[in-house]
Parts: sequence; C-alpha cells; structure tokens
Amino acid sequence: MKKYLLVCLFFSLSWLDAQVLDVKYKVKFGILGELGVSHAHLETKGNHYTISIDAKATGLAKSLSKNRKETHLSEGFIRNGRYYTQRYTVQVEYGEKKREKVYTVDYQKKIVSKISKKYRKGKLISHTESTLDFFGTDDLLTLYFNLPKLLDAKSKPGLYTFRAIGAEQQDGKVEIRLPKPEQVKKYTDTLGKGAYRYLTAIIYQKIFSSNKGELMIAIGKDGITQKAVLKDLVLFGDLTAERIK
Repeated sequence: MKKYLLVCLFFSLSWLDAQVLDVKYKVKFGILGELGVSHAHLETKGNHYTISIDAKATGLAKSLSKNRKETHLSEGFIRNGRYYTQRYTVQVEYGEKKREKVYTVDYQKKIVSKISKKYRKGKLISHTESTLDFFGTDDLLTLYFNLPKLLDAKSKPGLYTFRAIGAEQQDGKVEIRLPKPEQVKKYTDTLGKGAYRYLTAIIYQKIFSSNKGELMIAIGKDGITQKAVLKDLVLFGDLTAERIK
C-alpha cells in the first residue's frame, strides 16, 4: 500500500506552460478499489517556480497505511523555458512517524547535498547529511515538466534515459519509452482512444512485487495526463489513476 504514493508522482505528470496549474487524480487498485488521491500544483512568478504534489491514502489503504500522507515540493528558477531545481523536499507521514529529505543543488560546485531526518511522536530521532553520487539539474518533478523540451513531437520512438534528484535508489536513472506506431494499439486498449500522446515511464523500484514497474500514460492535448495504468500487478490486477479535476 505504501508504494502507490510514489506512483502518484508519475500520474501527476503535466506538459503545460502555465502560471498556475491545479490537477487532481483518483487512484484505484484492482479489486481493492480506491487507494487514494493526489493533487499537483504548479505556480510560476517571473523566473521562479514552485511545484508541489500531495498524495494521501483513502478508504482501506488509509487504515492499512496508518493514514499515510506524502508531499513533494520543488523550488527553483526558469531559464529558456526549462525548470531548474534548487531545492527539493520530500515529507512522508504515517502513524506516529515522519520522514523528511531535503536536497539542495549547488550549481557552482556541481554537487547535490541531502539532509535526512526522522521523527517519532514529533521528536527528532535521526539526522544525517550526505552528498549524492551524481549532479543533476532536475528532480523528479521538474524532469516531467521539462519533458516537452527534452522529448518533442519530432523525437523518435525508443527508450530515453534521464537523471533525476530524488531517484537515487535507482542511481538517479529515469527511463521514458516512446512507442512505435505498431505499439500504439496496446496503449489505446489500456488507456482509451483520443487525441493523446502515449508513453511509458519505467520505475526501477520494487512496487507491488515488481522490480521494474512500467507505467503507461496518456497525455491530452492540453498537456495534462488524463489516465495512467501500472499493468498486471501480483494478486490484485491493474493500478489505475484518472484525472478528476
């Protein structure tokens, strides 16, 4: 149940140039029904941006996950239409526990610093500081908002690899697959037909007994993800997210 919140990040993918954007998704998992909701917010002011995604468990998942909530916040600057992260914060709360990770990007020294904290009943019980093994200008949120610049309509079908701060469990690697024309039917059968751009985001983390999750995504003409599906997960079937706002 815990891992579905990670997937909400990928569901909240948006390809839209806007000053303020708010999108909401409902997440369902096979026979278990609704697992939670996620809300994505983008705001720009001048050459500064803020992107946030909040996800929370609902229904049965809320009870099983001890009312799990997760927040991701990216802050930085805009240059030539691209988002460059300066600070990326991840907070996870469940039961009496809370975890926080803060990544800070130093563009002069070309390093990314990370501070990790753990709390129990509101008290700090762990504090560690480290430096990532790689330097990056994207975090997990900016990478997807930058994809229109990185993968435009002229990009050829195939597998593309990027690096993102916040994905160090997979050495920062995030892969995006653009389907060949003969592969599009598989996407329309799963996600529905429409004026969509289809792609797959590959998640190299253990999600629901799968070491490699392939998330199929349909993006509308307005640049916003309309539906996403993580296929054929063990025991329970598909994990599905649909835009509701």
